[in-house]
Amino acid sequence: MREVAFIKQNKEKWLDFEKAIFGKTLKNPDELASLYIHLVNDLSYAQTYYPKSKTILYLNNLAAKAFQKIYKTKREDSNRFVNFWKVEVPLIVYQYRRYVLYAFVLFLSFVAIGALSAAYDDTFVRLILGDHYVNMTLENIEAGDPVAVYKSGSNWGSAFGITLNNLYVGIKSFIFGVFGGIGTGLVLLFNGIMVGAFQFFFYKEGVLWESVRGIWIHGSMEIFAIVIEGAAGLILGASILFPRTYSRLTSFKIGVKDGVKILISTFPFTIAAGLLEGYVTRYSNAMPNWLSVGIILITLSIISYYYLIYPRLVHKKLKQTYAVI
Repeated sequence: MREVAFIKQNKEKWLDFEKAIFGKTLKNPDELASLYIHLVNDLSYAQTYYPKSKTILYLNNLAAKAFQKIYKTKREDSNRFVNFWKVEVPLIVYQYRRYVLYAFVLFLSFVAIGALSAAYDDTFVRLILGDHYVNMTLENIEAGDPVAVYKSGSNWGSAFGITLNNLYVGIKSFIFGVFGGIGTGLVLLFNGIMVGAFQFFFYKEGVLWESVRGIWIHGSMEIFAIVIEGAAGLILGASILFPRTYSRLTSFKIGVKDGVKILISTFPFTIAAGLLEGYVTRYSNAMPNWLSVGIILITLSIISYYYLIYPRLVHKKLKQTYAVI
């Protein structure tokens, strides 16, 4: 069957499904489940016969929204707060997993650019980090404590100030996505180049390991969260540039709603990173290597699992649950 005929044959059914998902008139879970089965069948057919079609993106989005609505109406998941973290966010992240990949590719590319620029231009680090920071860090390195900057100020004051700044960066990264994703790309560009130049600076001074075992105690969650927030901004930008079968306004509303949910999901990780920086990183030079490395691996594993692995598990459960309805 040609794709045009396939769309024409199922268009009314899909529109009915859209009304059920996005409209104000709610259907009961059984009706939604029935519609969902038909939708999944159409999605599988489209993936088989029209693998490069935008129809797949459209149907996949509807399928994800359907599961969220069905899952929310089940009695055993009446706790809205728990459902948000346990089901809603993971499914949205899975739905937009391509944008998470794009954000990581962009950020790591910018990190590489920052490191290479620092390697081939001796003035680049000072341009990015500033003379004051570079001179202070050189003094700290000479004194035998490369990450002494993280010991300044009180524990709670540092944690509070750092957390507010990181929340601001994340919110800005998302909001700037309204400029077609370019603003978000610039935020990722600045932060990526800064991280690359920053780490090369320590490498050049021969204290890379000392910096890694200290800075990445909080940096694992902090930087990972910034990338996820960048993905949310790219989603917002894409909703404006690529509305698919929706009107541009409807697409924008969906992009804002889904992007905000992903943004909010990063806040606990950002707060945790701030607390680690304020209360733990300052003692990194007194820790044995196994402890600092252990903290880094644990924090990185937690946030990686939530955004990279858990969404796939929830989606897999979705397929298994409703394949037998």
